[in-house]
Amino acid sequence: MSDITIYIEDRDGQGHSFKAPTDMNMNLMELCKANDLDVEGTCGGMAMCASCHCYVLSDHALHPKSEDEEDMLDQAFFVEEHSRLACQIPLRKALDGLKIKLAPNGA
Repeated sequence: MSDITIYIEDRDGQGHSFKAPTDMNMNLMELCKANDLDVEGTCGGMAMCASCHCYVLSDHALHPKSEDEEDMLDQAFFVEEHSRLACQIPLRKALDGLKIKLAPNGA
């Protein structure tokens, strides 16, 4: 098994450190849900909602946003330059040490 460490700041400002497997085809949204963070994942990881909207705080190289992800972020609240949908970030070895912050819930 190949675990990496992911650092997540939840919506209350609390920091968390999680070990995440890279051999199970999980994405960042699934990691958040598995650890009971406030992420709904309403669409099941299809980039059709923004309930897993997050800010990438570290300089890790991520794959470019898909057109679907861009379209969903265009409709989300509190979008910033480094906004991503956690469901669109697969867990892989190159993301060891990734730091994110969950975006505020839209209102």
